[in-house]
Order: sequence, then structure tokens, then C-alpha cells
Amino acid sequence: QVQLVESGGGLVQPGGSLRLSCAASGETLGVYTIGWFRQAPGKEREGLSCIGNFGENAAYADSVEGRFAISRDYAKNTVYLQMDNLKSEDTAIYYCAAGASTLYCSIVESQYNAWGQGTQVTVSS
Repeated sequence: QVQLVESGGGLVQPGGSLRLSCAASGETLGVYTIGWFRQAPGKEREGLSCIGNFGENAAYADSVEGRFAISRDYAKNTVYLQMDNLKSEDTAIYYCAAGASTLYCSIVESQYNAWGQGTQVTVSS
């Protein structure tokens, strides 16, 4: 099973930006569909974005459409989540996940079977 590691979280002011990274060791991420999810305290995990393994198809939740962007760097074996115009309600632990290859990805949690340990994002002034 692919091992995923997220990084790039931290504390940022409202309106600021962060870029999260999802890296894998020992395997190429290019053969997997990759999704980003988050879980805030007391809330269920929420699907945010995904990218198909051909890197051309992406999907976003309404809550982040227009503010977040997912991308792949095949050379660095990394998937990124660029987060702009961050809001206090974006505060959560962010996870990346890998699922079976698909041309058209889905941000449904059940489609993913390998998860990273998460990275904390805190948006606060």
C-alpha cells in the first residue's frame, strides 16, 4: 500500500495562502487518483478536491471552488493543494488520500484506501 506524507500546514492569517504537499515514498503517485480531505474539530471529514491519475481531471467541493487548486508534479512525485484566500472556517487537519486510478476522480471518501497522517492548518489573526 502506498505511504503518503502531507506537509506544508501551519498558522496563517485570514486572507493568506498555504500550499500543502502530498508525497509518497517507494511508489509513484502518478498511478493513483489523489484526493484532499479535511476534518475540523467536532465535524465529519470533508472531501475538498481530487485529481485523476492522468492529471487532467480535477474536482472541487463548493466550499473551496475558486480558492483552492490541486496539481501534480510527476517529476517530484508530489501532489499539491494550493490554498488561497483562507478563512477561519478552513481551520482543520488536512489529509491526502490515494485511490484506484480513474480518469474522472471523485471526492467521495470511500473511493480512497490509503491515507496520510494529516497536517494541521490554522487560520487565525
